[in-house]
Amino acid sequence: MKRQSATFLMTALLLVAAAPRLAPARNVDLSTVPRRDTVQLTIYNSEDLTLVREMRTLTFKKGLNGLQFSWANTLIDPSSVEIRFLSQADKLSLLDTTYPHDKPQMLSWNVVSEFDGDATVEITYFTSGITWSADYLLTSDADEKSLSFEGFVRVANNSGEDYEQAQVRLVVGTINLVEKIAQLAQIRMDQVAQLEGAKRDELRRMVAKDAMNMPRPSAPPGVTGGFAMSAAEEKKIIKEGLSEYFIFRIPGSETIPNGWSKRLRAIEAQQVPFKVQYRYRPAQYGDQLVRMYLFTNDVPSKLGSAPLPDGVIRVFRLNGRDGLSYLAQQPTKYIPIGDKVEVNLGPDPEVIFELIKLRASRDNIWMQVNGANVFRRVDDGALNIEVNSSVNGWDDHEVFTQRIRNYTAKSIEVEVRRPFAGHVDFRSSLPGVKLFDFQTVEFTAPVAAGKKADCMFEILRHQGRNSKQNNITLVNAEIFIP
Repeated sequence: MKRQSATFLMTALLLVAAAPRLAPARNVDLSTVPRRDTVQLTIYNSEDLTLVREMRTLTFKKGLNGLQFSWANTLIDPSSVEIRFLSQADKLSLLDTTYPHDKPQMLSWNVVSEFDGDATVEITYFTSGITWSADYLLTSDADEKSLSFEGFVRVANNSGEDYEQAQVRLVVGTINLVEKIAQLAQIRMDQVAQLEGAKRDELRRMVAKDAMNMPRPSAPPGVTGGFAMSAAEEKKIIKEGLSEYFIFRIPGSETIPNGWSKRLRAIEAQQVPFKVQYRYRPAQYGDQLVRMYLFTNDVPSKLGSAPLPDGVIRVFRLNGRDGLSYLAQQPTKYIPIGDKVEVNLGPDPEVIFELIKLRASRDNIWMQVNGANVFRRVDDGALNIEVNSSVNGWDDHEVFTQRIRNYTAKSIEVEVRRPFAGHVDFRSSLPGVKLFDFQTVEFTAPVAAGKKADCMFEILRHQGRNSKQNNITLVNAEIFIP
């Protein structure tokens, strides 16, 4: 029989003078080790906490029944162990809970039963040493028209306990336990650390269990096993103060022995709609043009209606020769429902991206005369410098073309997001040009396969006394180069 580090013993105790009001139990085996019917692990990485919920079917005899729970050689928190009767609850009562002084890694429950027969109980407790990590595999076809998406969760068990056929749930996002403890204790958040250690730990367990119990499992009276939850409960996103989290459920169940890790399939979708876009965003990707895979975490994209845990994305493409080409790998943060997933594949050597200056000039020059607050504009480029005068304001004109050469076999879309500091007029006739923010211009250009595109624009910089503000003004104008 496989070793179980945390044992659960049941004994039927014969009552004598100590409790004459209770009927004596009939002859039964002195002890049994009831197997788990089901077990559920809710894992919260950030706090190294796993809420374990077990369901077991126990045979009770009329009278007093002793139940023992042992956590020897495990990381189970003994102060968090609780028992609840899921069936026959009106005929079963918990008399007391004791921690025998001669058995420091065991607790005993005394349960009074009004019947002979089976009942389903739930045992919950916290343990440490169980962690998870997520990874995603994206595979595109050779033409980059279809994308498959697979999500996996690797669960590592170093808790000292084996968990057979466990259902796994992940806390995705952040539960701010300090905030919740402060609310429960009716104190400020900065006072939580000053609480007595035992009191703080007790409150921590209470608020963590309350958060991780959502949604609670249920078992109808007389029905053994199963963790039933409604669709609405499964998809509930909790947003409270500084907390935002979601309980992500892994389909099916898996045995996770102590000292092992298991890779569990969490999500799978075929023909996910996605878009290939080239981007120039120096603030995000550096001074280079990068290729992106873009798709959305939502039902139309066939990814379901749940946030995706943070993890690592790996991207491959079919090479048309029964093999795969590796494209990229990048970490990803928690992805809420409806958010875009943006995977950076890096530069594409088949797309050349260069900014070319075509012309530069200066005009609208103002002079400060004799150091006084007297200014004179120099017209028509005739710069007559007087004694003790200085240039105080001017406008710089620069004409550029953003040249994009597409040597691939398909049309591409290029998004350019360029920042300009100072008081600037951005003059162009580019379609769809807009301001991303007060100092950044954004426009998009299609480039046909094997062709090039020239996106021309003029930058008018107001300098010195000509500069009145720190932003960009968009001006619709045709740009001509003589």
